[in-house]
Amino acid sequence: MSHLPTRLDNPDVLVGLETGDDAAVYRLRPDLALVVTTDFFTPIVDDPYTFGAIAAANALSDIYAMGAQPLMAVNLVAFPIKELGPSVLADILRGGLDKVREAGIDILGGHSIDDREPKYGLAVTGTVHPDRVRRNRGGRPGDRLVLTKPLGTGVISTAIKHQVAPPDSAAAAIESMLRLNRDAADAMATVEVHAATDVTGFGLLGHLHYMARASGLAARVEVASVPFLPGAEVLADAGEVPGGTRSNERFLASRVRWPADLPAARQILLCDAQTSGGLLLAVPASGAASLMAALEAKRVAGAVIGELTQGEAGSIVVT
Repeated sequence: MSHLPTRLDNPDVLVGLETGDDAAVYRLRPDLALVVTTDFFTPIVDDPYTFGAIAAANALSDIYAMGAQPLMAVNLVAFPIKELGPSVLADILRGGLDKVREAGIDILGGHSIDDREPKYGLAVTGTVHPDRVRRNRGGRPGDRLVLTKPLGTGVISTAIKHQVAPPDSAAAAIESMLRLNRDAADAMATVEVHAATDVTGFGLLGHLHYMARASGLAARVEVASVPFLPGAEVLADAGEVPGGTRSNERFLASRVRWPADLPAARQILLCDAQTSGGLLLAVPASGAASLMAALEAKRVAGAVIGELTQGEAGSIVVT
């Protein structure tokens, strides 16, 4: 689809498609901009209520990654009503509504279609001051990279589908996916941040590639500093790897330099397609400690996992 236009001449479009950012941003007036995003997917857990809540947290994440505050949401539903019945759909919608209300907003409507495979998510609108928009570009050499959630939800969700996920691994992944990125975004707002994105379908290294490329920089990741969910490495070794993660590995093959002794499971997890993952933030080295303190005050387990460097734009070295 590279032939489709991505650039717009409207000066009020502050963020469009140019760098694959998390949401669109449109300036309404000098002190106010709208942030608009959407996301939906098929069930990744068995419980309908939990699925709805995870899908809502995932959709809200893009708003937080842009440094914005959510304003409202509408439902996006595809559902086989005759096969699964209205009570299952009601549980999904109730999970989404409860999570949205946890974020301090409401769902004001939506749209549904009959579909053989259930799908649920949200279109979310937020607001931000135009000068405070966080983009996935703007990083500078020496910026420290901070990750606010552990990796492994893709691998563990696949194991849940195959009914082989250990209970503690499943519980940790679900808890992580249910947690809003609101607290991490609040901590981000207290320090200087040069670039930000959330870690979802492209995995940690995929999203870092786009951030580095948009910033005209390379990146280095210290694998020993990257947090992983409990049991994720074992499940990756056992082959519980989603198709999206394998696609990420292929995409990154020519863009990442791996250490020869890196365990295969860790390479998989660095590429693992996440659902409702954490924020990835590029902050000045002088501000990293302040950000970590702000995250700790919000009970967010952040980790400094590497830095942006001079080099070929978008290339990544894993050490």
